[in-house]
Amino acid sequence: MHYEGKIYRPWIEADSLLIQVTLGCTHNKCTFCDMFREKRFRMCDLEDVYSDIEEARRLYRHVESIFLIDGNVLALKTDKLLQVLNKVTATFPECRHIALYGSMNDFNRKSVEELKALKAAGLSTAYAGLESGDRLILEQVKKEMTPEEVISGMARAKAAGIEVLLSFIFGLGGRERSREHIVETTRILNLTRPEQIAPMALALQPGTELAQQAEAGEFIQATPLQILEEEKYLLENLDFPTYYWGDHGNNILTLRGPLPQMQQRFLREVELAIAEHPVTQEEVLLTYAW
Repeated sequence: MHYEGKIYRPWIEADSLLIQVTLGCTHNKCTFCDMFREKRFRMCDLEDVYSDIEEARRLYRHVESIFLIDGNVLALKTDKLLQVLNKVTATFPECRHIALYGSMNDFNRKSVEELKALKAAGLSTAYAGLESGDRLILEQVKKEMTPEEVISGMARAKAAGIEVLLSFIFGLGGRERSREHIVETTRILNLTRPEQIAPMALALQPGTELAQQAEAGEFIQATPLQILEEEKYLLENLDFPTYYWGDHGNNILTLRGPLPQMQQRFLREVELAIAEHPVTQEEVLLTYAW
């Protein structure tokens, strides 16, 4: 199998077969991320991709879930991505789930007709980073994406029938902008209504620009209490059905399940943690690097 560099996939895709289709990330500027710093974005050689798919078929008798890596595979030209998807579905006819990383602007760069073609070819889910709904925070972390672009990208995904998991980061606004961060993030989520959402607590990655800003005192991390209060506000104000993947390893609480069915239960757990969890007495949440 042709795997190059550090390999990442969402924790939700732990049981999926990984096929490397691209190297790196087209953007690769976010101040909090170091996932693809050592890579320059390009598509892998198509013959290598096909070879890996065929090798995986020889290795595995039954594969129901495949995740295409690296960063924002959705950025590929539609005809190239269709070739990969068609090869996957022809080789693994039993596969019921094909997912990849993408950005909202990857959706915006494709027509709805192109996205429908990808859906028809087998693409079921795209993982996209919202990070924050707050315009200023998005600018500060160099996401180069606006709330309006999130809204338009999600509209295209829905029109094409591609499910989206939007991830976002508790604490990304730091101590000073915690409230604005969660209020605007919740607002964007309610407007766009993604099928799945995945909140994760901020983990400063060594060597990133954001970590350097924290070391210089230019970015003050949100307290664990603020992070719990962000989750409380979110659960109090989300008003659409979705699946809540609140069980990332850096989160204070492990909450996972469908909303609104489990919303009040999750909210009670967060309120109890605010009242009694010893982490609320700490200044900074201890997390681990990705």
